[in-house]
Amino acid sequence: MFLIDEPFVSDFLINTIRDNNFNIVATSQAKQLITDHSLNWISEENAISILEKTPHTPLYTNSENSIAWINKHLPDSQLSNHIEIFKNKVAFRELIRESFPTFFFMSIKLEAIQELDISKIQFPFVIKPSVGFFSLGVHIIHNIEDWHSAKEELNISNLQSTFPKEVLDTSNFIIEEYIEGEEYAIDAYFNKDGEVVILNILHHKFSSRGDTSDRVYSTSREIIYENKNRVERFLQKIGDKLGLRNFPLHVEIRINKDGQISPIEINPLRFGGWCTTADLSGYALGINPYEFFLNAKKPNWEEVFKDKRDKKFSIVVLNNNSGIAPEEIRKFRYDLIEKDFEHILNIRKFDIKKYPVFGFLFTETSMENEKELDGILNSDLRKYIETN
Repeated sequence: MFLIDEPFVSDFLINTIRDNNFNIVATSQAKQLITDHSLNWISEENAISILEKTPHTPLYTNSENSIAWINKHLPDSQLSNHIEIFKNKVAFRELIRESFPTFFFMSIKLEAIQELDISKIQFPFVIKPSVGFFSLGVHIIHNIEDWHSAKEELNISNLQSTFPKEVLDTSNFIIEEYIEGEEYAIDAYFNKDGEVVILNILHHKFSSRGDTSDRVYSTSREIIYENKNRVERFLQKIGDKLGLRNFPLHVEIRINKDGQISPIEINPLRFGGWCTTADLSGYALGINPYEFFLNAKKPNWEEVFKDKRDKKFSIVVLNNNSGIAPEEIRKFRYDLIEKDFEHILNIRKFDIKKYPVFGFLFTETSMENEKELDGILNSDLRKYIETN
């Protein structure tokens, strides 16, 4: 069953729902986003009845905006409880405290940030919304100057959001120690028997130690084979603790030089936001994660990478780091950016005046040509922007 909501649903996902005749809940939001009447629409009442009678019915949401629907119609369900644990970063830290007993974290109200005495907090640390999305409101603090800069931005006027509070709630923040290591994003699900199934592992590259943006995520045979077993073991402990069944999730972790995994966050009932990571698997690897989850399938990684051993597949997030205000931007030159990549699998274009990004690129890169990824990672995108 699919629960679709704003801000975006991809053609790849819509086609998957149609081709498999999967149930899709006929909410007003879904009907506005998808005008295809041939889909297997079911009423909200029918969906609620199914989820009440069969709580472990596979349910996938494309957007965390859908959490509001679940909380409204299934407020006392185990599903709603699991969502709350994962979405609230403080509750998630409490859940895994036993496995990470020395990890420092604390909760703080937005209005208390300006007067907080950080003399007893060890640098570096991270401050971010307890319920967050898309790296909004996230700051890495290496020194007192970073803290003063962060405080200037962390106020109500700067943090007003178009996202519902279930997705981004900036009234409460979490301060936690900075996790060293390489960052990875994982799409996975727990099957009907509670066994974790990995669908993708992507390396999240950063341009600098202080970078918190979402510019480049890459996957390859090497990345998956190097990390798959230890990620499975890590997630299985969490799944066993909560009794997760038929539950998809998007996970962010760091792995240090000793191979130790430290969790950043787990996003429930979806894969990567804006239909990105799952669609990349479809475009690049021939894996349809939506189908794999609903049909309880596992990837055969040897088969997947049989002809792709020397390739890296990436999502490039075209966030506006140009310093140019959206209202001053007349055009983004997708035709120019296309020339800077070896092989673009798909270009997903967005209106920067409506969304926080120009769009997404899905790319295929030869291992010897990774400089193109480094180039876009460090770009301010100004070369692709025409102003008024």
